Amino acid sequence: MARSWTRLHEHLGAPPGPVDFDMIEKAAADRLAESDDLDWKEHLPQPPREGRWNELAKDVAAMANTRGGLIVFGVRDTTCELTGINPDEANTDQYAQWIRNHVHPYLPGLTFTTLTSPDGTTSVLVADVPASPMAPHLVYGTAARDKDQQAAVAPYRDRDHTAWMAEHQLERAYRDRFTRAAHADDLLQHLVDHARQTVTTHQREASAWFIAVARPERPLPRAVTRMTSQSAGFVVAEARERIAQQPHNRMAPGPLTGLEIVSTPRPGLRRWVLNTLSLGAGREIYAELHHDGTVLLAANLSWHALTDHHPDRSQPFGLLVNQDYLGACCRDICTLTSQLARHLRLDSGLLLNATIAAGTERNTPLLPVVQDFPGFTDIPDHARRPHKVQPVTTTFLPADGDEALKESAQELFTDLMNQFGLDPQL
Repeated sequence: MARSWTRLHEHLGAPPGPVDFDMIEKAAADRLAESDDLDWKEHLPQPPREGRWNELAKDVAAMANTRGGLIVFGVRDTTCELTGINPDEANTDQYAQWIRNHVHPYLPGLTFTTLTSPDGTTSVLVADVPASPMAPHLVYGTAARDKDQQAAVAPYRDRDHTAWMAEHQLERAYRDRFTRAAHADDLLQHLVDHARQTVTTHQREASAWFIAVARPERPLPRAVTRMTSQSAGFVVAEARERIAQQPHNRMAPGPLTGLEIVSTPRPGLRRWVLNTLSLGAGREIYAELHHDGTVLLAANLSWHALTDHHPDRSQPFGLLVNQDYLGACCRDICTLTSQLARHLRLDSGLLLNATIAAGTERNTPLLPVVQDFPGFTDIPDHARRPHKVQPVTTTFLPADGDEALKESAQELFTDLMNQFGLDPQL
């Protein structure tokens, strides 16, 4: 199931993790009351009837328009009696189709899971509805008094029941949606600008920088505790260990390895900061772990690139981009983001944005440095030398394993190097 912290976890004092049958049974025995994020249903969803709304679509949209939650089929709402359902009659594909047909805009992330008791005698169906950044979601159906008229309404959860949004509530919901989208874009750009300004202020010579920001697509669960300096350092160490354990990892050591010399993360504005900027020597690395699950990573890509071939690195032939180190940066940002998400028990997808920035005000070309043979590096004659690299993005889930993270890192790496006219492989 997608959600790792729910009303059931809160009521039972259970640690974050998937909802199981035992949790449903205990909550029903405790007669846990319905709320805006918990809805008991005795019977399985029924197909839409002429002149009526699709009740499942209405219930799902209402919860998505509020703050998400669980709809549990197989528990009587009036008494909380665990009645169970016939799992053979649960047609989750059909339910998903109803949602697609009747709820707009499209609601991603909705899951249906059948849970069965250990003895196999009782089952329930759980619909896990995510809090949607695209709210308000409208429900489309046939009006009861005019069967030829299609109408749309926006439901929401008001404590333990469903209500319909009034005009002023709809106006506010749309305003909030557009504000969230604009705020997310502004915040992303602010973080990238903040990283560029921070690293270039400390650099001793002009360099090319890898700058990446990863952010959760939904807010943190309510029960997440604030990170400490110790826990932030532990997340970095875990990510580093996770990379070291990956089989056939031929990539060069990345920025997480370089951060081993940082003994204690320092506090920042709702974040913990690790960096080696004061050490200079070209091996500058800067990382931020935010309390809301955001991760920022910046690293100097020009260090050691073609040093043997061009000892005078101040000559204005361009800013060097070490391809192998860039690949390691893509791998490290994906792993670090995933590890922080697991530590915070996020139940949200993650959006990662990465770019290569010139640490200089001059219009200087970026030069890709590749390793053709061990110990021998070169700038391919056929490679492009862009003055600016477009940002690239990828998405993944906190539960993704190492292979899925490798694919996300490869996507970033490929999209960045393609802009140099090269097609690399991690």
